[in-house]
Amino acid sequence: MKAVLVKEFDRPDQFVLGDVAPRAPGSGEVAVTVRACGVNFLDGLTVKGNYQVKPPLPFIPGAEVSGVISEVGAGVSGYSIGTRVMAVTGFGGWAEQVVVPVTRVFLLPETMDFTSAAAFPIVYGTSFHALKDRARLIAGETLLVLAAAGGVGLTAVELGKIMGARVIACASSEEKLSLCRAYGADAVVDYTAANWREQVKELAGAQGVDVVFDPVGGPYSEPALRSLGFGGRHLVIGFAAGAIPNLPLNLVLLKVTAIIGVFWGAYASARPQDNAENMSTLLNWYRVGRLRPHVSGTFSLSQYREALDEVMSRRAKGKVVMVLE
Repeated sequence: MKAVLVKEFDRPDQFVLGDVAPRAPGSGEVAVTVRACGVNFLDGLTVKGNYQVKPPLPFIPGAEVSGVISEVGAGVSGYSIGTRVMAVTGFGGWAEQVVVPVTRVFLLPETMDFTSAAAFPIVYGTSFHALKDRARLIAGETLLVLAAAGGVGLTAVELGKIMGARVIACASSEEKLSLCRAYGADAVVDYTAANWREQVKELAGAQGVDVVFDPVGGPYSEPALRSLGFGGRHLVIGFAAGAIPNLPLNLVLLKVTAIIGVFWGAYASARPQDNAENMSTLLNWYRVGRLRPHVSGTFSLSQYREALDEVMSRRAKGKVVMVLE
């Protein structure tokens, strides 16, 4: 089968499309013929060797796919050959076939196409876990979303509105801000402006922001942290800006706020039943039309470099997906 291979970390000449032998599923696993694969910021970090988890070399990147089950391993029930699914693979997804534990596989709603499905599990799973389980967001609170037009950011805007929050979305261009408005943001801020924190302060009012959703880090985290009101929560999702910020912890003490880490992959592995319940809720919301995955670019598997560059350069709005014929 064709697959994207990383033979050495951070070596463009060792990041190639090649031929590998497909693997048969073992006990508790299924094989999925891949129809589409999501492209995520974490994939770029993994290719460079900068992600929290380093797979043994050589490896196939790709953390999420959609497709059709082609083989079922021993001990698997509820899934059969030909079933349409999405799967969280961690690694291995940028290939024509992938083998994955059945605990990481989810049935597709009848109306969900493969491209939308490949764009769904990581961003919605991360954002829902962050807002529901970590921040415990409640209706009426004010949610500030950084990088709000990106993959997880746009889903945080969408889910924040479903959960009853007032959402302030921050992004870097008018095109991105318009997309945030279309997904329900109550107010938008261009955070490339020098006075962006003052704009947030004016929008949030005297009580400040209740929850910050921060997938970007860098120079944006501290102004967002300073925007929190008493008892606020700052969700650390990732560091798309590149730098891990040094935050003044005296602010956390004085404002009685919390900095909360969000690592959805670890949560999904440690609490698979809770994660499955979250995913069931999200897929039900999709079924009734409350969620609309936004895919701003599609590529073929042979265009894996262009697809990844679209994400890592932060040009993408919503998700980028590679579609296999």
